[in-house]
Amino acid sequence: MAGGTRLENANPLIFQRSGERLLTVTDEDEDVADPIDDREIFDILSKSINDPEHPLSLEELNVVEQMRVNVSDEESTVSVEFTPTIPHCSMATLIGLSIKVKLLRSLPDRFKIDVHITPGTHASEDAVNKQLADKERVAAALENSQLLEVVNQCLYTRSM
Repeated sequence: MAGGTRLENANPLIFQRSGERLLTVTDEDEDVADPIDDREIFDILSKSINDPEHPLSLEELNVVEQMRVNVSDEESTVSVEFTPTIPHCSMATLIGLSIKVKLLRSLPDRFKIDVHITPGTHASEDAVNKQLADKERVAAALENSQLLEVVNQCLYTRSM
């Protein structure tokens, strides 16, 4: 939040964080091919993206849930639905852009990434989804140094 403006959702519900993923011997073995799965993507998003208005993770605000992450390693696709905390959240595009940027930075280039709002949870869901699906608009947004700085602030990992 910048410059003393009012918070849209001053008292958001805070949810409990999921536990750490239990690693197996094969997970830690670099010689074993380990496909990317829903939980891995959820872990990347839930622990490394903060809400633009609150010092909380997207997981703590229930904006990102594991059940709304779908990965096909074979088809090289990742789809993430996110749920803004309020239906008229003006930060929805920024949150979606932050999710998309985190995935672009974390995944191999072979993955097609789809980030969109959970259907029926935002007043401007069609407009936001259209922006997030447009590669040229996303690229132009990331060329804007001020917007990129805000996205990078959302991606800054705070200590838990």
